[in-house]
Amino acid sequence: MIDGQIRKLAGALLVLFLALFAQINYVQVFAADELANDSANAKRQTIAEYAIDRGSIVAADERTILATSRRTSGELKYQRRYPQGPLYATVTGFYSFVYGKTGLENSYDGYLTGDAPELLAQTLADQILGRPRRGGTVVSTIDPEIQRAAASALGSQPGAVVAIEPSTGYVRALYANPTYDPNELSSQDEQAVRTAWERLNEDPDKPLVSRAVAELFPPGSTFKVVTAATALESGRGPDSTWPNPNELDLPDTTATIENFGGSTCPGGSRITLAQALTVSCNVVFGEVGLAVGPDRLAEQAHSFGFRPDDSTNPIPFDIRFEEGIFPDPSYFADRAPAVAISAIGQDQVSANPMQMALVASAVGNRGVLMQPRLVQEIRDQNGQVVRTLDPEEWGRPMSAQSAAQLTAMMVSVVDNGTGGGAQIPGIQVAGKTGTAQHGDGEDPHAWFVCFAPAQNPEIAVAVVVLNGGDLGSEATGGALAAPIARAVVEAALR
Repeated sequence: MIDGQIRKLAGALLVLFLALFAQINYVQVFAADELANDSANAKRQTIAEYAIDRGSIVAADERTILATSRRTSGELKYQRRYPQGPLYATVTGFYSFVYGKTGLENSYDGYLTGDAPELLAQTLADQILGRPRRGGTVVSTIDPEIQRAAASALGSQPGAVVAIEPSTGYVRALYANPTYDPNELSSQDEQAVRTAWERLNEDPDKPLVSRAVAELFPPGSTFKVVTAATALESGRGPDSTWPNPNELDLPDTTATIENFGGSTCPGGSRITLAQALTVSCNVVFGEVGLAVGPDRLAEQAHSFGFRPDDSTNPIPFDIRFEEGIFPDPSYFADRAPAVAISAIGQDQVSANPMQMALVASAVGNRGVLMQPRLVQEIRDQNGQVVRTLDPEEWGRPMSAQSAAQLTAMMVSVVDNGTGGGAQIPGIQVAGKTGTAQHGDGEDPHAWFVCFAPAQNPEIAVAVVVLNGGDLGSEATGGALAAPIARAVVEAALR
């Protein structure tokens, strides 16, 4: 009789277990989407998410707070705040209960919420002790003084500035204009958030899309740094001589390439590669492009991180980064003139300041391109370092010998050529100007890339000012962008 009761109990327990198993599978598998999309459940998830004391994002000095959380009296216990407002928007992104997360708020979400494995012990301790759940601290690579200098020097002009430490890849400044105030999107007033979102997305200048890393523009003559590297790596040294006509007749077409202002570059009927870079001679660099050919030019550009099309994404970065584009060699198969035009940074070539800062930093770092980093370490809820993101080599676009030769050529650009606006007394600056055409009747984009001190660089900078900035149709990279870069370099070297 007892055996029968045991069998009945076992049977009942088996039925209950099977029912529980079926319910769990139904909830977690079959009904997961329906439950996740249920408005009441979504609200509970939001309340639970905002019950976390989200960790801070701080600058490299660990004192300047870029993003933090504050306690509220509302249903959502914590609200995200950005004490510096728009200054670091490209870096932090935003954290919104309506529109989600971007920037470091998104890519380091697991650390900021305490979900990352490195923070699990402290998160469990908080739960056991009944304390509010806390996230870790993300220590960025951004230097507040350099960031402020970039913003101040650019002013109200449309464009962007990026500054990188060549030996580590640490990004020291990342600023774009226009920018936006993340506090508007982190508000807990839903209507105010939606109104701000609509205004920002309707703005034709697209403030939510950073011109420093997420948009692409023709780089103009700053791309001649890549073309010069191609020449050097293919055995055509700084002293190699090139014909110096008034204009370059392009193959298979009646089109020509002219120098800036339609003039002939100084130096005689033939000039050296170094002289051509110093005065930014379009005709000579068009000749270089035709001489090295599309295969070699594309290979060199891709080694600096340019991608052939939208299908590849070679350089990892902590936030969204659209690498520069240089076409695959097949693009030039029936477009022979395009090789020469691409060699001077036009046609289908495009870049942003992050891409061009990486090019400059690789030259300054003896030909080694470091992976760019925006975060250097993670600290737990008690301030202890739990993860360090060490510098990491991404590639070697050129030999140390070629990099040294190109450095000397870029120093001449600043000392004797188009980049005089970047000169700093007592500091040798290596740089390159660019003035990029981008449409009929449009004022040019003004570019400048540089690194300093030239022989042992502490900082590499790229600047773009769009549509002529304050100078309109008279804008050039040397007149408009070079002084901005100089101000950023001076802040970095202070």
